[in-house]
Amino acid sequence: MSLINVEKELSINNLSKRYDIVVFNPDGSIHLIVECKSAKIKINQSTFDQIARYNLTLNASYLMVTNGINHYYCQMDFENERYQFLNDIPNYTS
Repeated sequence: MSLINVEKELSINNLSKRYDIVVFNPDGSIHLIVECKSAKIKINQSTFDQIARYNLTLNASYLMVTNGINHYYCQMDFENERYQFLNDIPNYTS
């Protein structure tokens, strides 16, 4: 539980933004960012663009987007500056 933050503010290009959930690794690096949307919101490219912008600052290894009905998982490929979709979220090991 101590490695999870919920609804914290961050600054991106001098703008205040708020992420929904961040899961840290024991070394303080970020393992996962979760973007939560309402069940009424359809998850689309702009949703992934939002979490990708957050990740420019946070540098998480994994991204998750959910509206409570549909869940999408991505692994970051920092070398090629893109993310790859996964079938499931990987197990967390500390």
